[in-house]
Amino acid sequence: MEDLKLNISNVFPFVSESEVELMKEETRGSLEDIHKGEVKGSEYLGWIDFSSVHGEKLSAEIEETLEPFREKAEVIVVTGIGGSYLGSRAIIDSLSHCFEVFALRNDSPKVVFAGHNLSEDYLSGLLDILNEKSYVVVVISKSGTTTEPAVAFRILRNHLKIKYGKREANRRIIAITDPSKGALRKMADEEGFASFSVPGNVGGRFSVLTAVGLVPVFLSGFRIRRLIEGACRMEELTTPLVDCAENPSAMYALARNALYRKGKKIEVLATNHPGMIYFGEWWKQLFGESEGKGEKGIFPASVNYTADLHSMGQYLQDGERHLFETFLTINSPGRRLMIPHEEDDSDELNYLAGKRISRVQKMAESGTIIAHYDGGVPVLQIEIPSLDEYYLGQLIYFFEKACAVSGILLGVNPFDQPGVEDYKNNMFALLNKPGFEKASQNIAGRFKGRGSH
Repeated sequence: MEDLKLNISNVFPFVSESEVELMKEETRGSLEDIHKGEVKGSEYLGWIDFSSVHGEKLSAEIEETLEPFREKAEVIVVTGIGGSYLGSRAIIDSLSHCFEVFALRNDSPKVVFAGHNLSEDYLSGLLDILNEKSYVVVVISKSGTTTEPAVAFRILRNHLKIKYGKREANRRIIAITDPSKGALRKMADEEGFASFSVPGNVGGRFSVLTAVGLVPVFLSGFRIRRLIEGACRMEELTTPLVDCAENPSAMYALARNALYRKGKKIEVLATNHPGMIYFGEWWKQLFGESEGKGEKGIFPASVNYTADLHSMGQYLQDGERHLFETFLTINSPGRRLMIPHEEDDSDELNYLAGKRISRVQKMAESGTIIAHYDGGVPVLQIEIPSLDEYYLGQLIYFFEKACAVSGILLGVNPFDQPGVEDYKNNMFALLNKPGFEKASQNIAGRFKGRGSH
């Protein structure tokens, strides 16, 4: 069975082969330090072997506990923000029918998301739908007090009580939270919610292959055991025992840091499937939150081709040369569609007649890689044979391991996120949250007139 492949040949001559060779020892050392737990943030390294150690047992527990929830719900509302929802959404969107909105898969509930914004219109619109549908809420929060998901969960829990009564409402809630402490754990234990634990040694953005991601994916009707199998395979391929040159995560981390040291400060992840847009969002959080510290870090951006070639393509081709591109290629589509022949050829497309759409897409991608490389953009390419649970498991673990190594090479702690608290503290002060009185006084008047509704 084929595995994920990485091609870095198009980073040359932007970086010399001798420079890459010199960085291999540094990269190997960073990988070894991670596996030994001798890095900053080592208390959050539980994801490294989580799938191989806990995956099978956790999958069985999820399947046994949650099958009844799938049977009684038309809609699953997954409530979380950041790492608590991006990973599962990336997987579900990638695997779903592109027109899932029309409920073409009638054997599984429709999964929707809440708690990732503070939009009154969004939450009101969601309640409009839930008034007409049977539903279950999955609330994901290690603390239970993160503002966005906590607000959404309060509204949804109130709606559940009105619709079903308190007893049945509690039977329609699944909590994924800290194993022993926090507001949501306390509520889950007192109210009798079905619950799973967020591992204490796994940070949010590295948690997609734990219950945080596996529960929503299972409820969507996809094969979580295959996700775990793919992750376990990539774990084997990226240990320190594998030569650095043959280790895809290590070489990806090396290449992007070599380019960063040459002034390439932005990485653009280019996906070629419309269902992969949210995979790009998950990837941006993983790398942005892990590396953007101490005025360092590669800025992660994403595009979806070929659509974005008609918008961002101009900048990528001719704009400032401070970026590099990583193409994420799916070699074989899941469906087959040929371009038909037309007698009059009025659209001048008969030269494509009899060819698969995927062939045209592949040539568009190859043409883009050549054009951007010739235009001064270094290009990396990651290939997976097909878009299914197994290869998504490989891909997720590949990026997680590469992100950890890359952060160490940058000289930052890739497992904390101190800057995220700044906006929260200001928001709490502006909302007059108890305990933030002094901060409220300090910023009084700076935003006078805002938020007056």
